[in-house]
Amino acid sequence: MNLKVLLSPIVLLVFTFIECKDKTIQKESTVFADGQKITISKAVLEDKIKGGWAGQVIGCTYGGPTEFKWLGTMIDDDVPIPWDENQIEFWYDQFPGLYDDVYMDLTFVSVFEKHGLDASDTLHAQAFANARYPLWHANQAARYNILNGIMPPESGHYFNNPHADDIDFQIESDFAGLMSPGMMNASSEICDRIGHIMNFGDGWYGGVFVAGMYTQAFISDDVAFVVNEALKAIPQESRFYQLIADVVQWHKMYPGDWKQNWFEIQKKWSSEKGCPDGVFNAFNIDASLNAAYIVLGLLYGDGDYGKTIDISTRAGQDSDCNPSNAAGILGTMLGYSNIPEYWKQGLDRVEKRNFSFAAFSLTDAYNLSYRHALGMIEKHGGKVQGDTAEIVYQKVKPLELEQSFKNLYPLERISYQWPMAGKRIDEQEKEYTIEFEGAGIVLSGNAVKTDNTLPDYKLQLDVFVNGQLVENVSLPTQALIQKTNIYWNYQLEEGKNTIKMVASDVPEGYLVNIHSALIYSKIQQSSPLHHHTLKL
Repeated sequence: MNLKVLLSPIVLLVFTFIECKDKTIQKESTVFADGQKITISKAVLEDKIKGGWAGQVIGCTYGGPTEFKWLGTMIDDDVPIPWDENQIEFWYDQFPGLYDDVYMDLTFVSVFEKHGLDASDTLHAQAFANARYPLWHANQAARYNILNGIMPPESGHYFNNPHADDIDFQIESDFAGLMSPGMMNASSEICDRIGHIMNFGDGWYGGVFVAGMYTQAFISDDVAFVVNEALKAIPQESRFYQLIADVVQWHKMYPGDWKQNWFEIQKKWSSEKGCPDGVFNAFNIDASLNAAYIVLGLLYGDGDYGKTIDISTRAGQDSDCNPSNAAGILGTMLGYSNIPEYWKQGLDRVEKRNFSFAAFSLTDAYNLSYRHALGMIEKHGGKVQGDTAEIVYQKVKPLELEQSFKNLYPLERISYQWPMAGKRIDEQEKEYTIEFEGAGIVLSGNAVKTDNTLPDYKLQLDVFVNGQLVENVSLPTQALIQKTNIYWNYQLEEGKNTIKMVASDVPEGYLVNIHSALIYSKIQQSSPLHHHTLKL
């Protein structure tokens, strides 16, 4: 790794040297100065970018068989996770949707390629919303918002997106770091433009943090430095910062025991506040918790590729996305040429194949990101000449504090079915009313056809809050553009509230199924209520 650091007179860098495949790696043990010039050969830059993209595919593939199968528990060491030369090709062929971590990144890469490095959030949002791949959680809520005229940053705000703190931007933010070597503030600006399409608060911070670790992995092979520098961008008052800071501290307390760290995370941070599917459930797609599992892999893997991937996978929950991020960051640090051959086996079979839902291959990703990185280096005061690039290092600037679900606490989940699945809506079932004590509510469900021969349709509900008509809700039956949840409101006055929904346009053969109501309060409960089942 021929990385030459030009020493600034205002900072002293102390290096140790280790050998890896006959190449000397400089291990940086202190900080870089703002504006310090770092010279890197183009060949090394390209190799690192290639390692970042390849790492995402490798990590995603390894964790694919375990995704969301271990909820609130770790994957035991005796549970085999297969890896051989056929694994990547198998997933490409049989489950191409596994690589949404990559092909969604490529949506934004393609916008930069087409419209330039200053492409607006609107251009990115339109490309994202009109893509033909299926989406879930914050991404799907954002697509619905954009297609219905709610543009970023409002499309990701929790008032309009009940999944604002979910993992979505975190898993698709890698591209921002890969095009911003050593320039975390530039990466954060890109994340501001794009991450607020689908997330807010901790959900946005997750993408900033992951992308930030990529930016530092270009210039340092000290994993702790990479984690800590990226964390400096996150406001210390946020849950996200506090959780990751705890993981770092617990690593110092239990340096040889990632499982003890995992238990500490579980005891203090495993409760879900936002995602309607995860509150009061073992399922947890919160960005901060899953980011903790990325950091677990990086810190306890300590530069070992297989160990890093395995720990981030065995931590559970979103156990394909987390090792994908971890393996991409470490792949950037090591460079493609230094990723062990064992982990690259089978990669050559797919590198030139286009991803599902994308007109780009992994090889295209290598080339596009390399070109964009050179452009970003020049855009931010660096130089590209001959066979080298000179990066102007950016001292990390903290972001402003933003918090989702502010001063709201989950109170209870009421589970039921309205109307009964498969039953025609008659006059008595065209209205639904719920009375509750609290300050917020999320009604979850979906619009369906009882006969698949019927065309897709946008069902319409009128929503009344405390007797006042507040919204007409459009509910498409088409999965690609569906609404993630029927209705939500986080701005109610604390106390008794009534929500009434009236089916204003639900033709025969179509149903609106409401299966749960999640109630929030502004008063934190000492013993929150859990799953109550009511039969209406």
